[in-house]
Amino acid sequence: MKSLDRLSRRRVPAELIISPEMAREISAISSETGRQIGVLLTRKGQVETVIVGDHKKIVIPVLSQIRSSGGRLKGLRCVHTHLAGEDLTEDDMMDLLFLRLDLMAMIKVQPDGFPEKLYAAHLLPVKENERHWRFLPPVVPSQQKSDFQELISALEGEFSRLRPVKKVDEGRDRALLISVTTESKLRAQESIDELIELVRSDDVLVLDTIIQRRDRINPRLIMGKGKLGEIMLAALSLNANLIVFDQELNPSQIRSITDHTELRVIDRTQLILDIFARRALSSEGKLQIEMAQLKYLLPRLGQRDDALSRLTGGIGGRGPGETKLEVDRRRINDRLTKLGKRLKKVSKERHQRRSRRRKKDLPVISLVGYTNAGKSTLLNNLTNSDIFAEDKLFATLDPTSRRLRFPEDVEVIITDTVGFIRNLPDELLQSFKATLEELYEADLLVHVIDISNPRFVDQMKVVDDLLQELDLASIPCLRAFNKTDRVDNDFIQTQLRYYDGIALSALDSATFGPFMQEARRLVMKKWDGVT
Repeated sequence: MKSLDRLSRRRVPAELIISPEMAREISAISSETGRQIGVLLTRKGQVETVIVGDHKKIVIPVLSQIRSSGGRLKGLRCVHTHLAGEDLTEDDMMDLLFLRLDLMAMIKVQPDGFPEKLYAAHLLPVKENERHWRFLPPVVPSQQKSDFQELISALEGEFSRLRPVKKVDEGRDRALLISVTTESKLRAQESIDELIELVRSDDVLVLDTIIQRRDRINPRLIMGKGKLGEIMLAALSLNANLIVFDQELNPSQIRSITDHTELRVIDRTQLILDIFARRALSSEGKLQIEMAQLKYLLPRLGQRDDALSRLTGGIGGRGPGETKLEVDRRRINDRLTKLGKRLKKVSKERHQRRSRRRKKDLPVISLVGYTNAGKSTLLNNLTNSDIFAEDKLFATLDPTSRRLRFPEDVEVIITDTVGFIRNLPDELLQSFKATLEELYEADLLVHVIDISNPRFVDQMKVVDDLLQELDLASIPCLRAFNKTDRVDNDFIQTQLRYYDGIALSALDSATFGPFMQEARRLVMKKWDGVT
């Protein structure tokens, strides 16, 4: 239509929401066509897009090429018509919120085709009367005050004032952590507490956590649209650039949430893969991580859209798998086949090394346990080693073996292994089977438990279940309750009686006596039948 083409070339004075002439023009076109007509205007008053809807609504196109800087407003305002005398709708407000528009404005078209009044709303940095936006007083288009630019400048100034100072966080991802669950509030809080530790282990700043309990998970957005709107506003206010979900998301959910928020979105699985990509040191560990990342990305290659392109930057896109998003399925499958062959070779080499150990008649003890239970610290202090140990989840990924001498000159090989975690990604578990094969040769498993952790019982169950899943439950297992220096002695004694274990502090070698005696007894019982 020539009238629409003419409309697209119009300019609006920058200080007005819309010029009276344009208001009359889009009202007339809307009345003639029986359709809502909208325009997206830049801050300079240029028409970015003309939108033709139906009688009830317009649909704003994807604005992926028009980005706001630093989490700020979009720099666009939408002005459109309503034909049935209705006020600004909930859909209008959601567009305002999700697209981070400067303003959402609407003109009510009268039966004669002339504009009645201009109605508008803008976002707020902080909720007001349970709303994330404020309505401006309706005004006749020809009687607008020349203060639109002042309003937007003041609004962005308020958003900036409430945003944290960035200097100390330069170069770090800033994340909102989200849990949408059908579980109890207590279980949800426990899970997100662990997610906080995972995120911090990946050197990401946690800005806020949000938990939503639902009777049923939304298959498209995982949460309600209203809650997603709250998250979007929180991200805008806190200058977040990353959303981390405690639940695993499918490709369509990632795409939908990313389209709405224009932020990078990752889930728990990808976070763990990212931590592993940071921490793997050996060539074998790097192979395993690459395989796990490729298996995770393979079903997501069909979603070749902007949502996935945002996945590649920073967290969630590290390690050998980061460039593989741009290759096709066949090449990834070929790569997986090659990795599988190389890992089989590594497994064979490990088997040969274990065979040589057997020929030397050395029993094997393997340390297992929940991540950050203190396995590496225990190994260091038992063997006077300096294996990297840190108070972070998954500080150790690559298996490490040392010799340990028991009393009466009994020598064993003691091995540290990667820590387990709740809902360990299946891709990772399968890829690390070569590493976990060390456990199958063990004469004794030492299950190291952080007794100071309020959730240590749940963590014990996670480890026990994984050992069962890995067919390792038949190997003798000694429970070693670690970090006893952090809890009351009466509590320790109660747990030892109930769970039949021994107590120690990996930081204090003076507490190692009972452990050494019991470990030696169990090893020798398995090794040569001596009780």
